[in-house]
Amino acid sequence: MSTAPLQDDAPVQRSLADIDLENLTAARSYHPSPSSWEDGVLYFLMLDRFSDGHEFGGFSDRYAAPVDVPGAGRTTPLFSAPADNGNAPRDAWFEAGRGWCGGTIAGLKDKLGYLSRLGVTAVWVSPVFRQVTGSGDYHGYGIQNFLDVDPHFGTREELREFVAAAHESGIRVILDIIVNHAGDVFAYRDNQRRFYQDGRQWPVDGYRLRRDDPGSVPFGEGEGEARAGAWPDGAVWPVEFQQESTWSRRGEIRDWDGYPEYLDGDFCSLKEIDLGTTIKDPASSWDLLRRIREFRPSEALDHLVKVYRYWIALTDIDGFRLDTVKHMEPGAVRYFVTGIHEFAQSIGKENFAVIGEITGGRSRAIEILDKTGLDAALGIDDLPDKLEFLAKGQRSPGHPDTIDQEGYFDLFMNSLLDGKNSHQWYSKHIVTMIDDHDQVGLQRKYRFCGDNPESSRRLKLALGLNLATAGIPCIYYGTEQAFDGADLRSGDDSFGDVFMRECMFGGQFGTHQSQGRHFFDEGHEVYRFVGRLCELRNREIALRRGRQYLRQVSESGRDGDFWYPQPVNGNLFWVVAWSRIMADSECLCAINTSLDRTLTVSVVIDRKLHEQGRPMTCVLSTDESQEGLAVPIEWKGCGATVRITVPSGGFVVYR
Repeated sequence: MSTAPLQDDAPVQRSLADIDLENLTAARSYHPSPSSWEDGVLYFLMLDRFSDGHEFGGFSDRYAAPVDVPGAGRTTPLFSAPADNGNAPRDAWFEAGRGWCGGTIAGLKDKLGYLSRLGVTAVWVSPVFRQVTGSGDYHGYGIQNFLDVDPHFGTREELREFVAAAHESGIRVILDIIVNHAGDVFAYRDNQRRFYQDGRQWPVDGYRLRRDDPGSVPFGEGEGEARAGAWPDGAVWPVEFQQESTWSRRGEIRDWDGYPEYLDGDFCSLKEIDLGTTIKDPASSWDLLRRIREFRPSEALDHLVKVYRYWIALTDIDGFRLDTVKHMEPGAVRYFVTGIHEFAQSIGKENFAVIGEITGGRSRAIEILDKTGLDAALGIDDLPDKLEFLAKGQRSPGHPDTIDQEGYFDLFMNSLLDGKNSHQWYSKHIVTMIDDHDQVGLQRKYRFCGDNPESSRRLKLALGLNLATAGIPCIYYGTEQAFDGADLRSGDDSFGDVFMRECMFGGQFGTHQSQGRHFFDEGHEVYRFVGRLCELRNREIALRRGRQYLRQVSESGRDGDFWYPQPVNGNLFWVVAWSRIMADSECLCAINTSLDRTLTVSVVIDRKLHEQGRPMTCVLSTDESQEGLAVPIEWKGCGATVRITVPSGGFVVYR
């Protein structure tokens, strides 16, 4: 793979006309795509909150050399509980979290060893693009220049160097991108806040020079005194986006499920890009095929396709996470995804992933995936809820003998009900995670460990459930260090997502209400557990691609006493077991959601695969003393069974 410098030391392009993709890609060898994304483990991080490169102690570099002494810019020591818990004044700590904190691309590159040893195979990075000048858009979703990296994060060359280093470390890179909107780059007439109103287009004044500017820069691409000073901090770039027709200009969405308001309105203050036209009849809103068939792309959509092709060509990234798919016309999604896939394949990236954030329900997500060509979906409403609260003993795991889809395992086992003829369909197309940065639709927001002091004791079993069940597993940064961000305020839920976006590097906004201490602790018990499980997952193809079956369990082990576990009075503090089967190999996995008791139960396994009666062996347990212990196969009226022991709040794998 070529890592020779490109022309990135030249000034940032102001126009797409200045980009020659053919020349940029000529004679360059690009990093190949994985054969299957389901084989890997994703790790999502918010760049501003991850690392500033000043940490020391507790971790090693990507060559396994310990980074354990201060000096040479390393000034932040490792967090130590309980001494560092709550060492920041709460009000000042929270205010610090509402703005830029200081994470950088260089800091992320510095932690590639930490990520590699955790077992991560692909890192999903929040948007890196230049934000509106003076804004607090640390999250990256308020773009002002689509062709540049925000100076808070670093430079384009640093991004290229990070991707190359990640590839050398066996980690691919997925970049979070936005097509639906830009930042708050222009002002409505008189700098007034406007809301969606029956599709009306509101009059506008001009582009902003910086945050809250009343619109000093006229629309259009021409030169002139009024436009002087717009580069690089003002207006929007590249110049092709500066026409008034780029924008929908219909004001902010208020009804987030109202059609076509949720498609055409501004995403809060972020300005909606007009991606094209199609039918707008509410009576036909259900007809996605017709909406796609009659869709006509705008010039702005063509510009966006070229923008993101450029980032692939320049940096050699391996995939995109496409933001706010719900708010894009399906025809626009299809057009964009096709344009990206074709370009990626033309430079040798045959399996370049475009993963869509699709809120609005699982059936809708499946339909959008089928009809637009997206490779996978995340953000599906009911999936993280069922995953999280099954681990917390408050949900049914499901019931394979019914058509109800009330439990987590039902979402995968009843694939025929969704028109899918393969057990593996969900494994390839659904991203699963227990924590995220948004928690769309929830009023009070918190991480997995943030709702209850007991939740941290269930974190390992939750991660076992996530990493050893069907789907493409994703870990949200800090979860492997038991981050417990939670909005504990009463009567105010504004900026609630801030509490889930603590700084791994500490700064003024570290988790556990701390400051000045980092959390890259490779000795942390959860970090170690995830690393061991990922290593096992990498060895056992059944844990990555196998068919999945929820298993009946029995405390007594007697015939007629095997059941699929179900909640009693809303609680299920018991063993939930499942098998992953690939060809002639079966991995039996189980969690124990009881925090009070180690439980020993009999579990049904595949009769045909165990006709020889060879024992199954514990190959991983949260109680490491169990590993290597063999259990005999027993024969019951229900078939082959094994009797296993699952530690309280624990997770086991038998093979």
